[in-house]
Amino acid sequence: MSRQRIFGVVVLTMAALAPAAGIAGAAPDTPPADLHRAIAPTDAAPSPTGGVHGQSIGGSPASVKDYPYAIAALREGGSRPKGQSCSGSVIAPRKVMVAAHCKELAGEKSVLYGLDDLKSAGGTQLKAVDYRIHPRFTQPWNGYDVAVITTDGDIPVPPGGYAKVATSADTGLETPGKDGFSLGYGKKDMNDSTQDVTLHKLTLPIVNASQCTGVENGVDPETMICAGYSDGRKTVLPGDSGGPFVVDGKVVGITSWSRSDFRWYSVYSRLNNEMGDWVAEQIGGEQPGDAFTLAASPSSVKVLPGEYVSASVTSEPGKNGAENITLSASGLPEGAKATFQSATIKAGEVAKLTIETASGTPEKAYQVTISGKGTTETATAGLTLTVGAGEPPVGDLKVTVNPSSGSGRAGSLVSATVTATGGSDSITLSASGSGLPINPFFSPRTVSSGGSSTMQVFAPFQPGTYPVTVTAKDAVGKTATATYTLIVQ
Repeated sequence: MSRQRIFGVVVLTMAALAPAAGIAGAAPDTPPADLHRAIAPTDAAPSPTGGVHGQSIGGSPASVKDYPYAIAALREGGSRPKGQSCSGSVIAPRKVMVAAHCKELAGEKSVLYGLDDLKSAGGTQLKAVDYRIHPRFTQPWNGYDVAVITTDGDIPVPPGGYAKVATSADTGLETPGKDGFSLGYGKKDMNDSTQDVTLHKLTLPIVNASQCTGVENGVDPETMICAGYSDGRKTVLPGDSGGPFVVDGKVVGITSWSRSDFRWYSVYSRLNNEMGDWVAEQIGGEQPGDAFTLAASPSSVKVLPGEYVSASVTSEPGKNGAENITLSASGLPEGAKATFQSATIKAGEVAKLTIETASGTPEKAYQVTISGKGTTETATAGLTLTVGAGEPPVGDLKVTVNPSSGSGRAGSLVSATVTATGGSDSITLSASGSGLPINPFFSPRTVSSGGSSTMQVFAPFQPGTYPVTVTAKDAVGKTATATYTLIVQ
């Protein structure tokens, strides 16, 4: 029997939904036939007509501090506070992953980052300048409910804080019996009487898709994940659409749809297949912040022969979080000794570096390289050590790009590593190119001599070859350039 579909974008919140008052422990009322329709959980979802849950959903409060990739999607004219309509995940400096059906809502779209409660002041609001949906998407209950928004500015996610999106390489994350959690700013009660737009977390068990029947064509395990309970005692609600469903640290699903009375399972668009691969293409290469970084502060020091000098070695975490980093130094003067306190730190911590020189150390400038070996990556930072009264040599400033060329699809982000050597003190990086929709951006933008940065280039929407000029400028105004060639397929 065919079932009428309800269209509209619904924002879903993950939280525990209590039974209707007076029937705790009893089977839920049998909903009328029209409540077996599927509905996308966006802010436009109508309130259910076949009975209401007597209490607001429980769930648990969550914080952007703990889940720095959580973000709210807004639309002008939305009925919720600040026009909140969907939830999402930040996957790159200017990229937000949401549900494809969120694009269908009327009104200019934007995102709001950094708030646990959207009614609070502050946060960073950015406009959506591109809204790319999966090419096979038609309706949420047909699968492929995923989209990637491009914003008009960088979203201030801390290093290592971007969502880790599952791809076809992440097999088994959707296995029934596993628990996952979703995040969202959506409704906390069926009629949205509280207008609650706080970030909530909802933990649900993944169930076999064969259990999720009776609505539309059921759940297709190839493109969807069914989680929760048949009576909806815990469920997503309007406004949670597009929010992440996380299993084992990876976003394996996107809040997509449920039955129109929400007293049913929660269905997520599955990502550990070609859908996740498509999202990775939209990001374009490695996400900024994937590798941890090191820096010396100050970046240049002076010492007399036979004496010692100290500097701080700072670190920022990457994709592996607070991983252990083993520090070492090279390029020291003959007879000098480097001591770290401590020699092993966790990413995000600071170590003290002390360099002791010998009485006979030649008086000149030395380029010391500080190396940190992590779980899977090695990062470096430069330190200029001047022994004696002489000024450290400026040296020839040089900038290189590796690889020197790259390719990507229109609208994708393409990455390359930029390294600057020589120069004086800190070095600022920039890039530009004819035909680029926006100038490339760097993480970090400022490096020490010998340091590296990840450059992200937003590919134009027209195929072709685009030369990009990368410029390094040191503290005294000296510049160096290199060319990177972007090929848009």
